[in-house]
Formats: sequence, C-alpha cells, structure tokens
Amino acid sequence: MSIINTSYIEITTFFLVGMPGLEYAHRWISIPICSVYLIAILGNCTILFIIKTEPSLHEPMYYFLCMLAMSDLGLSLSSLPTMLRIFLFNAPEISSNACFAQEFFIHGFSALESSVLLIMSFDRFLAIHNPLRYSSILTTVRVAQIGIVFSFKSTLLVLPFPFTLRSLRYCKKNQLSHSYCLHQDVMKLACSDNRIDVIYGFFGALCLMVDFILIAVSYILILKTVLGIASKKEQLKALNTCVSHICAVIIFYLPIINLAVVHRFAQHVSPLINVLMANVLLLVPPLMNPIVYCLLCKTKQIRVRVVAKLCQQQL
Repeated sequence: MSIINTSYIEITTFFLVGMPGLEYAHRWISIPICSVYLIAILGNCTILFIIKTEPSLHEPMYYFLCMLAMSDLGLSLSSLPTMLRIFLFNAPEISSNACFAQEFFIHGFSALESSVLLIMSFDRFLAIHNPLRYSSILTTVRVAQIGIVFSFKSTLLVLPFPFTLRSLRYCKKNQLSHSYCLHQDVMKLACSDNRIDVIYGFFGALCLMVDFILIAVSYILILKTVLGIASKKEQLKALNTCVSHICAVIIFYLPIINLAVVHRFAQHVSPLINVLMANVLLLVPPLMNPIVYCLLCKTKQIRVRVVAKLCQQQL
C-alpha cells in the first residue's frame, strides 16, 4: 500500500479467496483442482495435435473445434497461477496490475469461446441447410478470416476493462470474493465513481447474451430445416451432428447463468457456494469439451485417431 496526499490509503494489492471455511484443507483440495487442470490442458492439446496432424480432419468443423480448444486452453492458463498460489502455497495476495491483467485474459477468452460457439452453431446450420455448397462457402481461407475477425472482436470488447479498473481508486477494501480476478468483482472494491465500469460491464454481459440468443436462433432454423426432411433416419442423422455442440453450449452458458442468478437474487447465499460456482465456470468447460467432442458419435474420428496414435507409441 502507498499513501497519497495523506488523505487516503491507495490499495495496490488484492486478496483472493480459496474455499471459505475450508482453509485447513486447501492442500487436499488442490489435488482434484490440479487434476482437472492437467486433464483439461492435455485434452485440449490432444485435440489440437490430432487435428493438425490428420489431413482427413482438415475441415471447417474441426478448424472451429481447434478454436474452441485454444480458447479453453487460454481460460485454463489464465486462472491456473492464482489457483495454484492459493491452494498449494497459501498465497492469496495478488498485485493490482496482475489482477487487471488476469481479468483481461479471463474475460477475453470467455468472450472468444462464446463467439466460437456462435460460429459453430451457424456452421451446423449451413451443413444441414445447404450441404452441397457447404465446402465451397466455408473454405479454409474463409474459416481463417472468421477466426481472426472474432478474435479481434473479443479482444476489443474486453480491452477497456483493465484501463477503466486502473483509473479507479481503491482505498478501503481489498478482499475479492473469488479465486481469480473478475471485472465485476474488482470494480465493487473501488471507493471512487465506477459508473463507467458498471455500464461497460453490463454491455459486455449483453454481448454474451446476444451470442446465446443467436445460437438459439440458429437452432430454431436447424430444427425447421430438419423437420422439412422426409426421412426420419435422415432427420436423426442431421440432429446427431449437433449433439456435441449443444452439450458444449450448455456446459459453457449454464454456469454463467447460474452465477449471474446467484449474484442478482441470492445475495445472502454462502460465500462457499459463490466460490464453488465461480470455479466451476472456469474449470468445467475446458475439462468437459474435449471429453464431449472425443466421445460423442459425430466426432468419433478424433477418438479413433487418438487410439491410433497411442497404439503407434506402444509399438
């Protein structure tokens, strides 16, 4: 902390929380948390490696899956340092600059994952609605352009966050309510006017909800197209191509919605519940997406390639 004009104390260090009331068990809790991170990182790296090395998987659907895996890796690596410091080394403090940087990357990769899920929903609609032109519309160059545009959009969306937070004064409270830094959590600690942060934070949340609404619209269009197919077998085949993506959407958006509802309507809920839900928000999607996309039938090609690579290693 440093004293400015001797009128207030400027806070330059924040304190994160582990599991409230279970501090004595942090070392034991670190075991499943580290296991989840390890599985998530290995799973997403495996997807990237398999798709890169297998020419038969060089298709738009798998390119978008690569983008999803990269955003999941980014989410995992963004929160990993503070999680390890808290649960392994009992070091909950974090400098303000490091906190602002972490929330930038966490929100940035979350926005990117939301955008990728939106792209993948339109990819599924195009594949079902116009399969004959699918390959000619979604060329490799166009897929790369879409990826660059949405990455740029996600970065621009969250770029103001660290700068607006840095412009605030923090002089009374420095205790955060999660195991990592979030924009809405940090701005509540400010003792200066944070209306700009509130408004822009709401705008950022609104952008995520727009993505979710557009995903829902794309599935309404998919359902309309599928119902127009005469054969029941072809209808089920078309819908089966969407199962893994629907699971990924639920895995990503359900924790966000649950956490938002708890923050809005259950202010007196146990701090432990808040921390658990916030940790699920970052831990579960990177862990589950590789499992979903490797186990479900439409993406069995990835599972087959993984097994083949393992067999080659053993030989």
